[in-house]
Amino acid sequence: MTHRLDAATASRFASAALGHVAREYPNKMDHVLAGPADVRGPRALHPVFFGSFDWHSCVHGWWTLFTLLRLYPDMPEAGRIGTLADELFTAENVAAETAYLARPESRGFERPYGWGWLLMLAAELERHGNDRVATLRPLTDAFARRFKDFLPLADYPVRVGTHYNTAFALRLALDHADSGGDEALAALCRDRALRWHSGDRDCQAWEPSQDEFLSPALMEAVLMRRVMEPDAFRAWFAAFLPRVDRREPATLFQPAGVSDRSDGKIAHLDGLNLSRAWCWREIAAALEADDPRRGIALGAADMHLDAALPHVTGDYMGEHWLASFALLALLAGTHP
Repeated sequence: MTHRLDAATASRFASAALGHVAREYPNKMDHVLAGPADVRGPRALHPVFFGSFDWHSCVHGWWTLFTLLRLYPDMPEAGRIGTLADELFTAENVAAETAYLARPESRGFERPYGWGWLLMLAAELERHGNDRVATLRPLTDAFARRFKDFLPLADYPVRVGTHYNTAFALRLALDHADSGGDEALAALCRDRALRWHSGDRDCQAWEPSQDEFLSPALMEAVLMRRVMEPDAFRAWFAAFLPRVDRREPATLFQPAGVSDRSDGKIAHLDGLNLSRAWCWREIAAALEADDPRRGIALGAADMHLDAALPHVTGDYMGEHWLASFALLALLAGTHP
């Protein structure tokens, strides 16, 4: 079965995201306290991104909503999305979010996962052609500066399949850097990706771990697809995963099982299946039409979507974030 985004699915995802981007509690905060005055709630600290269980999920919940609004402007949820965005995306609220980053204690806040998602959100707003991209710009610029300050210090990549994965963050950051004309950030991301990964060969793919929602192997490949010319990428990929034609390493072709979707960490594995589907589709799009690995990659993507799409909604531990990864997978090949 070939999965595609349709109006009904878009409405389902939008309804789910509207149910959590302004839901303040429960909330898992990434907040370092310097003193008693810092004991404040999510909305007081983050007047835009206070919902969705954690800051980064709220950011990509809004990416989901704005992406769906652009693709389906007449969807039933469109009015609610616009009204809530008008309420929250104000210059005053964005200034408060930006000021939070200026705290010395916030240097490592959401690094690098939330950084990448904020820039991905900015890239989506750039496609809308309205004032919201300008409203968000102080925060966008602040996170772009964070990447520019941090990447020269990052001698090594982080290859885990969780929030610290550097390939995922750079892949998202490049959407903004390229579409927003930040040539310095784009060059830095490309330089670091090539420095970290251009020599990688014969990946063993020791995955998944119990709480991963990203494939370290496939995410690296998707980043390299973005930073390399097509012929160079195909040569690199043939050396990086040389046995795809035999469906090896086998773990990359087998959807992960999820034993308890009420456990937030175990529920990450639904996200792994969705993000693998995204990666396999992106990789397939980079292979030539007559390459037998292309069909193998697309088949693997469909298997992972079959396993995960029914579980995007249903339990809040997954519902507050999974639609974003489902959307990445369903749109793969239709955007950069």
